[in-house]
Amino acid sequence: MKNTSYWLDTAPTLSLPESPANATVDTVVIGGGFTGLSTALALAKRGATVALVEAGTIGSEASGRNGGQCNNGTAQDYAGLVATYGEEKARAFYTFYNDAVGSVTRIVEEHQIACDFRVAGKIKLAAKPEHMEKLEKTHAALIQSVDPDAKLLDKPALEKEIGSGSFYGGLLTPNGVQLHVGKLVTGLAQACMQAGAMLFQHQPVTQVRKLNNQSWQVTTPVQSLQAKQVVVATGGSGPGPFSWFRRRIVPVGSFAVATAPLSDEMVAELFPGNRSYVTSKNIGNYFRLTPDQRLLFGGRARFAVSNPKSDAKSGAILRQSLDDMFPQLVSTKIDYCWGGTVDMSADRLPKVGQHDGLFYAMGYSGHGVQMAVHMGETMADLVEGKPSHCPWISNDWPAVPLHFGKPWFLPFVGLYYQLQDKLH
Repeated sequence: MKNTSYWLDTAPTLSLPESPANATVDTVVIGGGFTGLSTALALAKRGATVALVEAGTIGSEASGRNGGQCNNGTAQDYAGLVATYGEEKARAFYTFYNDAVGSVTRIVEEHQIACDFRVAGKIKLAAKPEHMEKLEKTHAALIQSVDPDAKLLDKPALEKEIGSGSFYGGLLTPNGVQLHVGKLVTGLAQACMQAGAMLFQHQPVTQVRKLNNQSWQVTTPVQSLQAKQVVVATGGSGPGPFSWFRRRIVPVGSFAVATAPLSDEMVAELFPGNRSYVTSKNIGNYFRLTPDQRLLFGGRARFAVSNPKSDAKSGAILRQSLDDMFPQLVSTKIDYCWGGTVDMSADRLPKVGQHDGLFYAMGYSGHGVQMAVHMGETMADLVEGKPSHCPWISNDWPAVPLHFGKPWFLPFVGLYYQLQDKLH
């Protein structure tokens, strides 16, 4: 078994050309994941000079460690969004995620990125009868307001989609795609370079300093870059002098395993609909087939940070959950086990804005594949001072109480959600 991300292990190797050190550019983008790459691409295509710096390798963190799902809809239930924020804001949130899926589709097509892209749709699976009642309310709200193609699946209908007896029905939202996120990272990086952006790997930012009203200095162990604007696209839990962001983002471990390739017969039996799937529990699971017919099965498993020991413990929990859900796969080998970090905001909504002159976008809370890619044009608009219809833009972002960068409270949060899953 490989203790590495399936996506990163099976992605093409990215070759970066030599770029001049100590450059002066229009914009420095900090972070080489989907947000940083899409921002660098959008700005470079508009004629700006751009340098992107990444502490590790391009796409090696959240962008290359997720479930490979690209769906519409926020982290919250839509009916709950309406109750909390009102119909107008909830509709804007959901519509922006629809637009995000469209952005990914457009960029893949425009730049001819070979990333195993396919339209799949997502099914949210009701793990308890009362969860099905909640999905019924959500379905009614969706078809009335923002997603007329959403479809409620009773248990007989669900059996045509998935070969597991663990669920009581589901909610199908068809506006969703699947893709190989490692290949998408490589394709975006190549598109950035073709547009003229400079990409730097293995250069953690050690200092960001404002020189005057017109210029910033971004320092790494290798070089010093000067720019008119700086975009922070690291995610709040990333390294560097970004304590203001770390106090506002909670890094939560998310873990995944991938089986050996399944036979055509097993795929037809277990996944006749070949969708993306997510369960309705607070500590639930997400899963899908990979392009080579492995079952990628993930979830939070444990409320802990990701490291080799934690990943192994979480992988064992996921293996048990997989076997319980699909006893047909008990003897199937696990080929990959890995972990990563989900940057959660307190309200589980993305955060976009400007702090002390630094532009930022982060906090996707487990729904970042589509939104991070979509955010490139939004960040380019903000950098250029243009208006944007992005509903997340706000400079009012309070710190998480008693949070100073290390999530000491995660075990207690996990216990709370475990209790909620037992009670509801």
